[in-house]
Amino acid sequence: MTRILVPYHLDEHRPGLDVPYEPAVTISRDLAGDDVWERVAPLYADVADAVAGDIRAGAVPLVMSGDCMVSQAVVAGLQRADDGDGSASVVWFDAHGDVQTLETTTSGYLGGMPLRMLAGYRPELVADGLGLRPVPEDRIVLVDGRDLDPPERDYLAASEIRQVFTAELDADAIPPGPVYLHIDLDVVDGAELPGLLFPTPGGPSLSEVGQAVRRVLDSGRVAAIGLGCTWHEGVEGDDGVGAAAADAVRRAFPF
Repeated sequence: MTRILVPYHLDEHRPGLDVPYEPAVTISRDLAGDDVWERVAPLYADVADAVAGDIRAGAVPLVMSGDCMVSQAVVAGLQRADDGDGSASVVWFDAHGDVQTLETTTSGYLGGMPLRMLAGYRPELVADGLGLRPVPEDRIVLVDGRDLDPPERDYLAASEIRQVFTAELDADAIPPGPVYLHIDLDVVDGAELPGLLFPTPGGPSLSEVGQAVRRVLDSGRVAAIGLGCTWHEGVEGDDGVGAAAADAVRRAFPF
């Protein structure tokens, strides 16, 4: 497994981002452009190239970042490297739905849209530049998603995306094809992990999420992994994450 660090939250460089695993590769560059999509485009192109290269070499890349939007680049790289029909599947662990759109969001937060974008929303924003093809809705599983806004509930109810609780995720729930396994650490109950950007109560424990992740890995079809370290920067004693939380993540996830 190749551990790749992309130390950004959208277009904000976060060189002090705490991550649970020592990266073998760090991808960064100067970002310039009139809007966020233009600024992240070359960064995501570099990530997609690295992911595709690792998969072609027989590795499973683990991409760690400060947000979930980098998933666009990871799936684009997976599709490039796939020898089959390129129909990657997605298993998406998250406390949130991440299926907002620019038209439905009330906060304007772009980090609430990446799963909807993987399913084909507004390809001109990111996907077209990466050569990213839409992931069919029936190849997407949202695990948890306990904190949904009304437009997200409406979309998911009408879509073919399957939503399951962590404990319900078994072999039968894993979609076919090479799998992109995405884990936003805020899927874990907000009381258990300090420093999360968007802590959400009522979620599964780290141990429960780790067990579900193992069940996905045991399928033998995980081709790439994304780990959203969606927490504040910081060291032990500050309001950030610190060594204790990062160590807890390492113990829970078999990476």
